[in-house]
Parts: sequence; C-alpha cells; structure tokens
Amino acid sequence: MKTANFLKENNARSVWHPMAHPADSRANPPTIVTEASGVTITDVDGHTVVDGVGGLWNVNLGFSCQLIKEAISAQLNQLPYYSIFRGTTNDCVIELAEELRVFFAPDGLTRAFYTSGGSDSVETALRLARQYHKVRGEPARTKYLSLKKGYHGTHFGGASVNGNANFRTAYEPLLPGCFHIPAPYTYRNPFGESDPEKLAQLCLSALEDEIAFQGSGTIAAFIMEPVLGAGGVIPPHSSFMPGVREICSRHGILLIADEVITAFGRTGSWTGSRLWGVQPDMMSTAKAITNGYFPFGAVMIAEHVAEVFESDETGKAAIGHGYTYSGHPVGAAAALACLAETRRLNLPENAAARGAELFAGLQTLQTKYEIIGDVRGGHGLMCALELVSDRATKTPIDKATIGAVQEGAYRSGAMVRVSGPNIILSPPLVLTADDVQTILSALEAGFASL
Repeated sequence: MKTANFLKENNARSVWHPMAHPADSRANPPTIVTEASGVTITDVDGHTVVDGVGGLWNVNLGFSCQLIKEAISAQLNQLPYYSIFRGTTNDCVIELAEELRVFFAPDGLTRAFYTSGGSDSVETALRLARQYHKVRGEPARTKYLSLKKGYHGTHFGGASVNGNANFRTAYEPLLPGCFHIPAPYTYRNPFGESDPEKLAQLCLSALEDEIAFQGSGTIAAFIMEPVLGAGGVIPPHSSFMPGVREICSRHGILLIADEVITAFGRTGSWTGSRLWGVQPDMMSTAKAITNGYFPFGAVMIAEHVAEVFESDETGKAAIGHGYTYSGHPVGAAAALACLAETRRLNLPENAAARGAELFAGLQTLQTKYEIIGDVRGGHGLMCALELVSDRATKTPIDKATIGAVQEGAYRSGAMVRVSGPNIILSPPLVLTADDVQTILSALEAGFASL
C-alpha cells in the first residue's frame, strides 16, 4: 500500500470527485478512508470515527456483514458475469426476483427490472412510464411532475425532475416537459405555512392546479421520494403521499416512488411507501439492496402496469432499454444475502428506535445552539440539522462555519455530511444506543468549537 503522504499528495492530481469543484480537493483535501469495521471508519492517519453517513445512505448493515462478503466471493467463483439481455439470464437474478416479489408484495409490486444503481433506476422508471402510456394508446402522456427540493440522481432524466438548481443549472437545457410543485417543507415554503397538515393540503392543491394547467392527458408520471433525502431530509405530513396517490389515480398518472434511499428499512418501515400506506405504480431502488458492497439496483413494477406490457400484441411493449450490468450475478448474490440479513435483524425496528433517540438528541442540541434553525427527522435513521446565521430571518449559514462544525465533529468521533446549509445524518441501521450518543457528543463538540 502507498504511504499516507503519497495518497494525500496525489488525490487532487488525478481524481475528480462527484458533487465538488475540481479545484476544491486541492484547497480542502478530502478525508481518505482506508478501513471500516462495524459502524466505524478509519482514515489514512489512523483516526477512527462512527460513520454518521452510512457510506452514502446505503451501508445499512454496517461494514462487517460477512454473509454478503461470502456471497460475493462464492458467486465470483461460480459465475462472475453474464448478460441478461434477450436470450440469456442467470440463476441468481431469477432467485432474487422471487425474493423481491415477496418482499414488495405489500407495496403491490411484482416485477423487477435490474439496473446498476439509483440514477439508473430512476432513468428506467421514467422511460417505462412513457412507454406504458404509448402501449395503452395515450402517446401524448410524456410529461413528468415532481417536487422542488426532490433529488432523483444524475442522469439527464433524473436531473430534469430534480428539484434543486445545484444539480440542474450547469447542465441545462435538460429534458423538456418536466414541471415542479412546492415541497411540503415546513421550514421554508412559498405559502409561509408552518403547520405540516395545512402545508400538505396546499401542496396537493398546487399539484391539482399544475395538472389542470398542463392537461392531465399529457402527463406520464409523478415522481417523489416518500421522505426527501438529499434535499435536506424533509418528511411530509402523513396525508401528503396518500393525497398524491389519489390525485394520480384519478387523472391516470403513474406514481413513481423514488426509494433509492428509503427502501429496506431506512425510515423505520420496510419501505417509505409502506410508511405512508401507499402503493406506487413503480418504485426505484438501489443503495441498501446490496448494503453498498456492489453497484446494483432494481425498478419494481406493479402488477397492473406489468399486465399492460405483457399482454401487448402490437410490439410497442418491447423494451429498448437496459444496462450492461443489469442483473449482474454478483450483485444479485449480494442482494440475496443482504435481504436475508436485513430480514433476520428486522432492521426497521432498530432504525425506528435509534432514530427516535437521535432525533430527540438533535432537538436538545437545538435548544443550546442558536445556529441550529431547524431539526428534521422522526422517521427512522434519517435526520438533518439546518444551520442559520440568524434564526429570525432564517439566513442560511456560510460554508466556512458549517464546514468547521463538520470538522469539529469528525475530530470528536463522528463523520457527518454537509449539503448546503444542512448537516445530514444517515448512519447504518445496525447502530447502537451508544453509537447514537457518540454522534450527538461529536456534534456538540463541533458546535462548541465555534
């Protein structure tokens, strides 16, 4: 292995990092993680901390899940790769599809289209939505609706339905026909409404208004995260997603649940859709499906949508879409092992318990530090602190200050993630109560260091 100095000197020379200015890693060298165990990570200097980020929302089972590692190793020895494009398949993807069918049965989803990750899954769902309407004889349904502040990956389709300018402006013009409605974000919204239930109804009215303006017969799908993740952990009122479901059904619009983050227990429920009692028409998944150990994803498809494709006799339902690594046998083996362990440990139960402790601790921190404008969470292990320079005006914090809090927390024992004015927490779902206290103590040290 190369020395620590070599790694530090050469990172900025040859690596461009996602979601960062290319020059930033020279001025602010990234943390070089070299080891991980359980829920901790260790950097190149030997400093070990609790990972409050969970890799990137995906390492639900922590870094030491031997069952998945063994499944990957065994599959590499048996069949390291084969395509599942027309005419061939492999045993692992068939077995996994059956497991996913059972897992997602309460969500009304029965078919799987395999992808390489979250952005791929979103792209697939958007494409299939348009094709579904074409097969049904409604080719004018090409538009997409989504939420401001929503995040749906980085492909052109996903960027087009994203609701944050940071992921859009540099790449415009994007896909035409994408329109956004206000998110049920109580801390900041155009209605000035802080009551979650009233805000949910205002956003639903905005959705009805946009559908009327665009013409319901021109809209293919509405895509949303059950709890907005990268946009700052924004949980809607419990009435919101059921309201979206009813509106979409009434207007013949498909509802795509983007559960790349929320599926497999993150919210304290097995899926985010199940948390709100909603059955979507399609669901994009990835991340925790293999615990982050292998790039893999799946779009789950409802029975009534599948029936439209499978009963087609015109040829319009032939799917002209897929990825080289769709249904990768090693990824499928990893997913099978991951699902088994996720079920055995009943991860949503621990996510709910530890998430409640974390959320309560963050609320206590808010009473101590004026810099914390808003605390969001309360649904499993996904929480956020929105930092402000002035609570009365809600002026967002500057980059240097929030960076100092992050660095102080890291020195004191926890990796946390900064996104705009938000500190986002998405730790592994196998977190213990002691680990929660470590994260909270580290954050407090970060705030106290200012």
